[in-house]
This record gives sequence, C-alpha cells and structure tokens, in this order.
Amino acid sequence: MMYKLLLVEDEEDVRDGLVEEISWELHGFQVTGTAENGREALEWMEKEMPDIVVTDIQMPFMNGLELAAWVREHAPSTKIIILTGYDEFEYAQKAIKLQIDEYVLKPFSSRELVDVLLKVKTHMDAERAEKENVQLLMEHYRKSIPVLRELFLSSLVTRRLTPEEYIEKGASYGISLEGQTFMASIIRPDPVQRERDVGEQAEDPAAALSLKYSEDRYLLLFAVYNVAAEICQLRQGFKAFIHHNDCVLLSVLPEEDESAAAQRTLELLEEIRLNVNKYLKLTVTAGAGSVYRSLGDVFDSYAEASQALDYRPILGNNRVIWIDDVEQRKADPLVFDSLKEQELVRSIRVGTAEELEETVRRMFDGLESSKVSVQDCQVYIIGVLTAVIRVAKEFGIELEEVFGRGSLPFADMYHYNNLQELREWIHRVSSRLMITIAQGRQSGYNQLVEDAKAYIHEHYRESDISINKVCRHLHISTGYFSSIFKKEMKMTFVAYLLHVRMEAAKEMLRSTSLKAFEIAETLGFADPNYFSFCFRKKFGITPKEYRSGHGGGESA
Repeated sequence: MMYKLLLVEDEEDVRDGLVEEISWELHGFQVTGTAENGREALEWMEKEMPDIVVTDIQMPFMNGLELAAWVREHAPSTKIIILTGYDEFEYAQKAIKLQIDEYVLKPFSSRELVDVLLKVKTHMDAERAEKENVQLLMEHYRKSIPVLRELFLSSLVTRRLTPEEYIEKGASYGISLEGQTFMASIIRPDPVQRERDVGEQAEDPAAALSLKYSEDRYLLLFAVYNVAAEICQLRQGFKAFIHHNDCVLLSVLPEEDESAAAQRTLELLEEIRLNVNKYLKLTVTAGAGSVYRSLGDVFDSYAEASQALDYRPILGNNRVIWIDDVEQRKADPLVFDSLKEQELVRSIRVGTAEELEETVRRMFDGLESSKVSVQDCQVYIIGVLTAVIRVAKEFGIELEEVFGRGSLPFADMYHYNNLQELREWIHRVSSRLMITIAQGRQSGYNQLVEDAKAYIHEHYRESDISINKVCRHLHISTGYFSSIFKKEMKMTFVAYLLHVRMEAAKEMLRSTSLKAFEIAETLGFADPNYFSFCFRKKFGITPKEYRSGHGGGESA
C-alpha cells in the first residue's frame, strides 16, 4: 500500500535533500507534493488530500501548528508529523490538542525520519485493514441495526406517513425525528473496475481478501454503510440506513434556513465519499434531494435524490450531485406513472444518443408485435407526446424548437401511415429535445463560470473573498461549483483568484507609485510578505524588480 505524503519545509536545501536522500517508494510512501510554507501547503491540499503531512513549525505566512489545526479540522484522518528544533519542542508539546501523531527533533538524519514514518505507517495499515477486512465486516454485519428499525426508516422514503405515525414509531425505536428541516440522500457504490487490477491482485495474494475484489455486491454496500454510519454517529441530525441496495442518508436538522440545512448535508456526503475512497478503495456517487419543512415530505426528497443520480452519465462518478444544482425545481414536480415514460424521460434528460434510440425502439417493439386497436395506439402515442412536451416545458423549451414551426403535435401524429414512421418521428423530436437540453446545460455551465468570474473581478480586492462567499452569491453548493469551475477554466478557484490579483498587481506596479505593501493591502493580502512571495513565485521576479523593468512609479 502506497501512502501519499506532503512535505512542508521553508528551507529549500533541507526540503530537496529529504526528497532525494530517502527511497520513499521503497518504504511505502509517495511524495506527491512539497511546499515552502503553510499557506502554499493549503493551496496544494485543495487539489489532492495527502495521507500524511510532514511539516516544519517555524515558517513564514503560516506556521506548522496553524497548518496542523487546519488539517485537523478539514481532514481529521490525515496523519501529521512535526519537524521541530530543541528550542521549539516545549512549544510544540503545547499543541497536543491538535493530536499531532509524531515529532522529529532537529537536527535529524534521514533514517530517524524514516523510522518515525514507518511507525505512523504501521498504525495506518492497521486502521485500513480493520475497515477492509471482509471477515470483520461480516461479523459486524451480524450485530447491525435491528430489522424493524431499518424497515421503519425505509418506510419514510417509500410512503407518506402521518405525523402521528412517525413520531410514535420513531420513539419506540429510539430514533429522534424532531427537526425544522428534512432531506434525503442516496449513496450508491460506483461499478468496480476489476479488469485493470488483475495484475495487482495476482502480485498480492492478500488482496483477495480486500473489498476491492469482492464479488458480493451487498457486502460492498454494507461496507459503505458502515463508513457512513460511523461518521453519522459523530454528527447530530443524520441517520444512515440500507434501502433497496443503496445507502440512504436521512437529514433531520434543527436549522430553519433551508440553505444552511442543505449545506450541512452536502458537506457530510462529501466527507463520506472521501472516507469510502480512502479506507475501502471504492468510489461512490451521492444524490441529494431538496430540503423540506415536514418529515412527511422526505418521500419527495428521496425521489429527487434518485433523479439526481440519473446525472451520473453527464457529471461522472465519484461525486455529490444535488438536485437543486442540476435541475430547476418546481412546486408541482413531474410525475410519471409508466415505467416506459420514466425511461424515455431519463434518456432525453441525461442519456446518450444511442440510449435514446434504443429506448424509443423498445417502446415501439411491443406495439409492432402485439395486436392492438388503432385507438389504443393513438392513446399510447398521445402519452408519449405528453411526456416529451412536459419535459420541454420543464426545461423552458418552446415546442416549436422541438416539433417545428407551426406544428400541432397531437394533430401531426395522424399524418403518419404506420408505426415505423411514427417511431422515426418520435425519435427525431426526442433527439432534438435532448440536444437542446444538453446545449442549455452547457450554456448554464458557461453562464455559471462567467457569473463567478464577474463576481471575482468585482470583489478580488476584499480580503475575505472565498469560494464559500462566491457560492452563497450564486446560490449553489461549493462541491458543484468547484467541479464546474475547474472543468471550464482548467484551474481551481484559488488559482484563478490569485491570477486576477497578480495581473492587477502588475498593472498597479506599472501605473501607480504605491509601495508594495500598499498594493498588497489594496489587493486583499493580509500579509505583504506573502504577496511578494506569490508575485515572485508566479513571475520569477520581485515586485520591485518588475517595477524597475517597466519604469513605473517610485521604489516598491
């Protein structure tokens, strides 16, 4: 097992020496990043969360203990090793509240650091083995939640209960259901790609005991549930249970603000996703429904969570998808009674051209092979057209865009001579609608990014600008925004904000006589030294050298 490691050390010779002198991979580690200070380390960790952070204490901009505090809050499972001198050791010991895993006293040899790393690795191996071991999971499963409690929780998302029913039954099963806002989410394991791991499995016979290679789908599901349940025990207002081959998360929260309730749930789902990947080497996709003010409406939230998972083919696996991010919810949501109608609607909204063609073909196969009356066929086609029209209306698409100018769909159906022609017509209009929806979705992505860029350009001078502040302005979740922004811009929000600030800095250095510290303050940098550090790192020269080369203002 290879563990990812981030090395944070402000002395370049020490940092480079450690990277070159230690045979990291031989000991089971991969140095996936290095940083000169805590602030730079945070930017690196936004891209990839390491298993271990090895950090010096005394560094500019953000010291090692401040970095450790951030790691403990945002990545509690990450191990932390502090590098400290003898004169700092007493100071470092005071950080015991941060749950530092190990200390290494300076000066130290490469062998001493390796010994400490191997000690930490032993603990990590034991933690991982405990979570992955199939036999332990089977034993834990036999002692899991009572069946009646599971059935009751399942009933909340499968049928509408009266307040008296869920209060009485919840109390009898010891489940607190008192809250102001309610929400349902579905956590579904992604398909396991075993083909690419055959070589790995052959090289390591012990891997056969890993969940990664298990053929037992329900055992994989229970492993995911086990991780979710453990995390929920530490968070008030959340309950996880298994329902219909999925892990379901029920949110019963005290927050009256629906946005705050949704944010808490989305953050918890993201934490579950990361921990499943970290400990089980599996990926999951979570679909989250809307927030409601009555527990009885969790039924609707669960249906919306299932709809959110339909967007996996578009947005990809291994992520959290909130229905409010991907669809404009309406007071009267679409309801389909026919399974064929549901399949058609799903194909139009999120399917591929091949899937849509196959869906339409199957819809007409039954008609062509059965002896039904003309009237029955007409009623069937009217139902199909009604489904298509309702989808178009849901996405605000004019019918002329789908059926053509001057068309009357329910009259036009009589112009076709046989089922073959009707099928081709239905496929054409459905394809046209699918393409229009896809184009609108891409346009929505583009508009979202443009709105975010406009907000950044308007507020980049503010010291407290953050991704959370931008998302509150745009009324979307941070996870969804980060994914779309990075996909469209080919860089993270933090990197783009820094880019905007650095370009503004160059302009101010050329056109004003402001000092470097004044420019830093104007651009929202709390620390002028960190501004200079970022400028030098991006452009290779200091602000003063840049100004001298462009003949601008006074000395920086």
